[in-house]
Amino acid sequence: MPKDYDPIAAEPPREVPLPKAPLIRVIAQMKFPLIAMIERSDFVAPFQEAIRAKYPVLRHEPAPKIFVGAGSPPVQGPSAWRFSDIQGSWRASLAGDFLALETTQYKSRTDFFARFGELVKALDQHVGPKLVDRLGVRYIDKISGLAMQGIDKLVRPEVLGITGSPSSIHAEHTLAETKFTADKAFMTARWGCLPAGATPDPSAIEPMSDRSWILDLDMFSAAPSEFSVDTVVATATRFAERIYTVFRWAVTDEFLRHFGGKP
Repeated sequence: MPKDYDPIAAEPPREVPLPKAPLIRVIAQMKFPLIAMIERSDFVAPFQEAIRAKYPVLRHEPAPKIFVGAGSPPVQGPSAWRFSDIQGSWRASLAGDFLALETTQYKSRTDFFARFGELVKALDQHVGPKLVDRLGVRYIDKISGLAMQGIDKLVRPEVLGITGSPSSIHAEHTLAETKFTADKAFMTARWGCLPAGATPDPSAIEPMSDRSWILDLDMFSAAPSEFSVDTVVATATRFAERIYTVFRWAVTDEFLRHFGGKP
């Protein structure tokens, strides 16, 4: 790509499918003002029926107790309903103030946001939020094993940082974070190397048994907006397109070939 290429403003490039993609998790989440009735199983039952064909396994996660300070009584956090497929590779979550979809078996942008749209439509029909407080989309890639030996050929120097220098063998942990404004929203980009057994986010990134490199791109809305199924899905898809544009800027054509793509 040319030196003056700006992935925050450029047109999204053509998608290159990666059969062996190092994409470990994709998440879309919509937050809305608290709807207390979601705590009740009889209220959630129609929502479950609407999505049960694809997410037949339902688990209820009790509300955790959050300790806010020494000597203070614990505060009850929100509980969540977790709907998943039989394999557990796709999971939808519904709580009093959010809806989320996540997968470890991402196929394509079209497939993912068609599924997200089905969930948002079911939310509209059976829960009926009126406002979107926050909408976010997150893609997480992780490289480990033999690919780490040639990572300087897989990732751009601007992103690689100290990982591409001889002194990187002495760096046990290096993680950079940058927050961008993009398309009237924000994007947080994190990348860097982690030692074996480390993770910056246990809820989304499982620790590896050896050294790894991550690229974690999270784009989210900047202000509340009126709830609309079509708008939510279109905005989330636009966020995914911008994330992909940054991803393609961050990696090289050799990265695409290494993971089975044809640039």
